[in-house]
Amino acid sequence: MFRYIIITPAHNEQAFIAKTAESVIAQTIRPLKWIVVDDASTDRTDEIISRYSAQHDFIQLLSVKRPAGRHFGNKVNAFNRGWAEARKLEFDYIGNLDADISFEPNYFETILGEFQKDSKLGLAGGMVHTRIGEKYVSQAVALDSVAGAVQLFRRKCFDQVGGYLALPYGGIDAAAEISARTHGWKTRTFPECRVFEHRLTGSATARPLFSRVKEGRRMYSLGYSCCFFAARCVFRSLEKPLLLGSVAALLGFLGSMLRRRPVVLPPEAVQYLRAEQNQKLKRLLRLSGSA
Repeated sequence: MFRYIIITPAHNEQAFIAKTAESVIAQTIRPLKWIVVDDASTDRTDEIISRYSAQHDFIQLLSVKRPAGRHFGNKVNAFNRGWAEARKLEFDYIGNLDADISFEPNYFETILGEFQKDSKLGLAGGMVHTRIGEKYVSQAVALDSVAGAVQLFRRKCFDQVGGYLALPYGGIDAAAEISARTHGWKTRTFPECRVFEHRLTGSATARPLFSRVKEGRRMYSLGYSCCFFAARCVFRSLEKPLLLGSVAALLGFLGSMLRRRPVVLPPEAVQYLRAEQNQKLKRLLRLSGSA
């Protein structure tokens, strides 16, 4: 029997959270508990989830009161409020699920089956397809990376990495993922498990170019190698906003480097990450040379 719980921090998510709720309810293997943490919403988020929780006893609504505004730390605090409630339960897997996500009824059954196949798999999720205009576009993440919107951890792995940390430039999901691999766990996205994100990440408050500047700052704070991030910017240069997005991201990264802003991950995690990135760059160069 699979025992898993999901935590969803939700701030002003009335537009999409019903889609998420319907997807969770429709699962062939439902969670032991789905905890939705209403993070000081000023819209109908709590009303919508209250309606679902009245109909399904595995859905629990918690409320967080705080000053208005969005900040990466708020999401961590809301998640940790849910975690404090969830840790009393007996379960084997814990998921972080964004409130603007939908997926097929067999989604969690499929992902949990992958955990069962591989005891070293510590973190897994599906491939996120984000709505851009009228289309859903695959995020096309590396298969050893898992989008924060759908991260599902083996509980032992989650405990070992220390959960999510409030970081000044965000990247809480990436930090947990890097820490998991540093501790010897496998992390993997399964492309056949399609997930639909109904709003572009970061688009709720930030303009596209500024979002990319913040991305550069975030990647620097996580300890990314300059060469790897520059190559990443080149690879993503055809994404919208065309070319300018990659320039903005690189400027954010270089600005943090020149200002000597702190790297938030421990030295051993940064060393592991850069070794991974160097190996990826070497493989890319070998492929380029043989083309």
